[in-house]
Amino acid sequence: MKQSLIISMLLIAFNIILMSACNADERKGLILTKEGITQIQANLGKTPLFDKTLQQMKLEVDAEIEKGIDTPVPRDFSGGYTHQRHKANFFLLQKAGVLFQILEDEKYANYVRDMFFQYEAMYKGLPLHPQTRSYARGKLFWQSLNDSNWLVYAAQAYDAIYEWLPAEERSTLENNLFRPFADHISIDSPQFFNRVHNHSTWGAAAVGMIGLVMQDEVLIERALYGLKEDGLEIGAKDDDGGFLKVEGQGAGFFANLNEPFSPDGYYTEGPYYQRYAMYPFLVFAQALNNARPDLKVLEYKNGVLLKAVDVLLNLSDADGDFFPINDGQKGMSYHNDAVVTAVNIAYFYGNKDPRLLSIAQEQGRVLLDDTGYAVAAGIRDGLTKKFTKDSANYSDGANGDQGGLGLLRYGDEELTLLFKYSAQGLSHGHYDKLSFSLYGQGDEIMQDYGLARFVNIEQKGGGNYLPENKTWAKQTIAHNTLVQNKSSHFGGKYEIGSQHHSDLRFFDASNKNVQVISAREDNAYPDTVMQRTMAIIKDEAFEQAFVLDLYKASSNSKNQYDLPFYYFGQILKANFEYLVPDTLKSLGDKNGYQHLYLEAKGKLKTNNAQFSWLDKGKFYTLTTVAEKGDEIQLVRIGANDPAYNLRRDPAIIFSRPKTKETLFASIIEPHGSYTPVSESAVNSNSNIAELRVVQDDENYTAISIKTVQGKSRLFIVSNNNVETSTDHQLEINGQAYSWSGPYHYFVDTK
Repeated sequence: MKQSLIISMLLIAFNIILMSACNADERKGLILTKEGITQIQANLGKTPLFDKTLQQMKLEVDAEIEKGIDTPVPRDFSGGYTHQRHKANFFLLQKAGVLFQILEDEKYANYVRDMFFQYEAMYKGLPLHPQTRSYARGKLFWQSLNDSNWLVYAAQAYDAIYEWLPAEERSTLENNLFRPFADHISIDSPQFFNRVHNHSTWGAAAVGMIGLVMQDEVLIERALYGLKEDGLEIGAKDDDGGFLKVEGQGAGFFANLNEPFSPDGYYTEGPYYQRYAMYPFLVFAQALNNARPDLKVLEYKNGVLLKAVDVLLNLSDADGDFFPINDGQKGMSYHNDAVVTAVNIAYFYGNKDPRLLSIAQEQGRVLLDDTGYAVAAGIRDGLTKKFTKDSANYSDGANGDQGGLGLLRYGDEELTLLFKYSAQGLSHGHYDKLSFSLYGQGDEIMQDYGLARFVNIEQKGGGNYLPENKTWAKQTIAHNTLVQNKSSHFGGKYEIGSQHHSDLRFFDASNKNVQVISAREDNAYPDTVMQRTMAIIKDEAFEQAFVLDLYKASSNSKNQYDLPFYYFGQILKANFEYLVPDTLKSLGDKNGYQHLYLEAKGKLKTNNAQFSWLDKGKFYTLTTVAEKGDEIQLVRIGANDPAYNLRRDPAIIFSRPKTKETLFASIIEPHGSYTPVSESAVNSNSNIAELRVVQDDENYTAISIKTVQGKSRLFIVSNNNVETSTDHQLEINGQAYSWSGPYHYFVDTK
């Protein structure tokens, strides 16, 4: 009997071992596949960009191994030592794991294991992070977002050494570190995990990826579809001051993939946060594609993730810097590691688009996995084609029906206009409907301020969002758009702004010499309709392409309207008189006006206001049609900012007193150049002699442009019917004009 029992137990044990062996054989790499490793190892020394990246990573990790492992007790905000050390550690874990898989050198596996066990030893006794600012505190970091960052990278490292580790060590790490870690950022933090936001995307990817490594279906299900119950109180706010969206079942990875992305691939928070979110979106999608191909994640919503990479790259200037709409830090570019990941994965899974290889060449490095090898091999084999950035119109909202973002480009980014008529953009959104920014060869001509934050600079608010992000950067006056009665759009209230979006009237970039976009906003102010039409026009009568801006406002009551233009550089000339005050005072006490110094003020006495400046060796002139009583204010950012958290940038504001209906008609004209070496100023004066409104009613707006050489131009836009097939006829000053479509630019008019 005893012998029989022993035999039975041995058979059970043998079956368990056999099943484990089968499961191990069935395990597919989370990111690096076994087939990919074989191909990479066979081609080491034969693929220059891959070999260069591998060597750089090896030098970095080897140097850190020599220093030893440090897992300090958490203490600091972003930018502080403990924050930066734990952040460096998760990058090192992932890199060492990759090096172990490719080079099969056990010193890298030992490094990963030893660091994991240091974290295992400390994690079970860790309280919540001592910094209490976050709406969802982590344990290693001040916010659960950064804890999720750690787990996304740690999951990749764990996968790299999973089969190398003894089963008992895996059990210890999973029970004492990885599952408790995943539970904390999900079950313990529903206000973080169960919502639609880039934070939750990281949370879902973290829980899902460690779940895939451990083959834990509970964690995988939680990651994909969210928690069954929410634990949020309505009205709670996140770290950026935005209201949290209460979610029940239906949050998780798929909800975050569905709602923020439009069918075009535009991400509602804007390119800065799209760049940040693309890493967890794509690495988790890649892991799911390898481990759970049945889910077809990369095909979800008509392949929106791969579309999004193309959109993200197109939303950058000539230098590769992303346009800083909403909470966007200037200088963030497609050279960022997250975008390296996006480009490699999009190339590998997106029909090997050769244009992406040119971006990868600029980035100068690749992922050390199947996708990165494919990119490096494509570059090696001469398959590269230039990624040309085009004019484009991207819809916003899950169904593409919540406004959008328009791009007009002339030439090889000689002039680029970004026109924002989007939805709110979740908690990172700004109150700036129908705003624009303007670029010339990567230089800002008319700026969007972006965010008020010094990311990861400890001396500036712990590297977090500064108070001025709410009091200045989000406010309407901080943007190039219309302000009514010195109040922000939607009263600066997130819960109102998030319910509304602007609407596209038309977009046409079919003629490279006359490209036009027009949109309408009905909800920013009560009983007020705002409509803006902007065009990039290249005309032989002008040296360079210029921008025409027509901004209409109609209200049931009389209002004051302010239209700012945020420029850079040195003022050269103004055709209006202005007074400079003896002391600097702010323009107001709220809604962003408290942060603007009034440097000069003048009244207009002519039909046109012309204002010229010089910046980075280029001349610019802003010409605006004036009305009686108009006031011009020259202002500078920085009032009521004793900590110097804001940049001291200038602007010119056109103020129009009490009126029900009005039109601001302007031209932004780049012209000429200045070279300090030769001290030569070329074409430093504007080519516009007169800008005039010749018709403006509910049906049509017509603008006459007269050059200093006496040439006349006429731009007409329909204010009602925008169908391309509609024929229009209009008589102005005895002359008949006819055209088809919502607008027309007439040359050589009388």
